[in-house]
Amino acid sequence: MVIKTRKQIRLKKYDYSDTGWYFITICTQNRKCLFGNVINNKIILNKFGNIVYKKINELRIYKNVEIDVYCIMPNHIHLILIIVGADPCVRPLLKNINLSQNIDLGSTRGSTPTQKSNPTIGEYVKRFKTLTTFIYINNVKNNNWPPFEKRLWQRNYYEHIIRNQYDLNRIRQYVRDNPMNWNEDRNNI
Repeated sequence: MVIKTRKQIRLKKYDYSDTGWYFITICTQNRKCLFGNVINNKIILNKFGNIVYKKINELRIYKNVEIDVYCIMPNHIHLILIIVGADPCVRPLLKNINLSQNIDLGSTRGSTPTQKSNPTIGEYVKRFKTLTTFIYINNVKNNNWPPFEKRLWQRNYYEHIIRNQYDLNRIRQYVRDNPMNWNEDRNNI
C-alpha cells in the first residue's frame, strides 16, 4: 500500500502571522461553481456568493487584518490580505495610499516561531472556510440548496507573499481582470 504525502507549499520557518501582504486563492472542492456566474465579463453572485462577499468583508473585524482587493469567481476566490500588526494605533490608513509611491509591504523575512497571539494567514482562511461551510450546510438543510460531496472547500489554499510594489501591482491587476479572463481560466472546468 502506497501512502500519499501532501507536498508542503508553505515556506519553512516563515511566520505567517508576520506583518505583510499576502495573495490568497481559495477554491471550492472539485472546482464546483457555487458562487454565481460570469456574464459579459462580470461576476453575478448568487445567494451563497453574496454570503461569501459579506464574510470576506467581515474579516476586517480582526484588528490586525485589512483586505486590499478581492474577486469572487464562480468556484474560487482571490484576495490580497494584509496583516498590519496587533496595535490598532499604528495601523496604516490603507485607503489613502498613493500606489504610484513605493510603500512598505511589511516584513517578508523568514523568522523562527515566537510566542505570538496573532493568528496566521492559515488560521484566518480556516475561520473563513469553517464559517461559510456552516452557513452553506444550514441552507442545504433549511432552504434546499444543493448538497456538496465530502467538503465544500478544497483542502488547502494557495498563498503568495507579496514582496514589492511591482508584485503588488501585477497581482492587483490579475485579480481585477479575473472575470474578463474566465473563459481561459484553468479553474473554469
